[in-house]
Amino acid sequence: MSRPPCALLTGGAGYIGSHTCIALLEAGWDVVLLDNLSNSTADVVERIATISGRRPTFVQGDVRDAELVHSVLEQHQCQAVIHFAGLKAVGESVAKPLLYFENNVAGTIALLGAMHRAGTRQLVFSSSATVYGSPQRLPIDESHPTSALNPYGRSKLHVEEILSDLCASDPTWRVVCLRYFNPCGAHPSGLIGEDPKDIPNNLMPFVARVATGQLPLVQVFGGDYETPDGTGVRDYIHVQDLAAGHLNALDYCAKAEGWHAINLGTGRGFSVIEMIRAFEKASGQPIPYKIVDRRPGDAASCWADASKAQRELGWSARFGIDEMCADAWRWQQHARQKG
Repeated sequence: MSRPPCALLTGGAGYIGSHTCIALLEAGWDVVLLDNLSNSTADVVERIATISGRRPTFVQGDVRDAELVHSVLEQHQCQAVIHFAGLKAVGESVAKPLLYFENNVAGTIALLGAMHRAGTRQLVFSSSATVYGSPQRLPIDESHPTSALNPYGRSKLHVEEILSDLCASDPTWRVVCLRYFNPCGAHPSGLIGEDPKDIPNNLMPFVARVATGQLPLVQVFGGDYETPDGTGVRDYIHVQDLAAGHLNALDYCAKAEGWHAINLGTGRGFSVIEMIRAFEKASGQPIPYKIVDRRPGDAASCWADASKAQRELGWSARFGIDEMCADAWRWQQHARQKG
């Protein structure tokens, strides 16, 4: 009897990595999680096992440790890597750009060297819609010009360019860069979700903490955009849909040669106020907010053309904002209980 295929997930104990791990385990993959726990906790492994009925292998370590990564790839005979590991706060990246290039860019180079030595040539990279910069047209498809408004976005773009150059130089590499729009929500079990150690940078966990009384109000950055209610419009995607996209991308990687960039989004935008109202409905809690000045570099509106994902990966988003908010609220209540 042949053994199941194995994937290494760098940063796999984090928000998107843990949900993707469950999707892979449920599809019959063996999974190894590598994480330095800088923004996650090891107890997620137990919760993954509870949900999926299968336990991933967990290795505490840093993706920049090329020797460790190489030994993990060889020991577990990993056919593919999904690369989540990296820092992701825009504001912090502006204040500490070298930290972001060291983690996100140098970390990827170390990973690629380890993969090369181990003979592992299939990679799904956790990229971002930030590589499009300020949108020049909507919806945004993969042919939209790329640029960066901050060091975080630039680090993602640099990595994409490195991967493209690598595939052009060596046809044995197969790489899919998944450009996420705005992940939110949680696993419907309520056992795993987004739980940043510091003040949240993303809207949904911030709104959730206001709903539980942990934070006083939501600061809405800008109320005078040219949008229906004046607040920024974004494409929010359920993390369960995102996890399914990674599973499909792994299958695609096995047969599609070269480098590919693919959007993961719903193709529809919702404003900050619409998301707050949806969370009020899901939680039954009032969510006070205050409109403050715009943040530099924020676009008025941003949503995806996700037709390439449907065409190439056979993937499309299944969940809407009601499910995103309900699942995020269920997770937030569970997180408070365990805390």
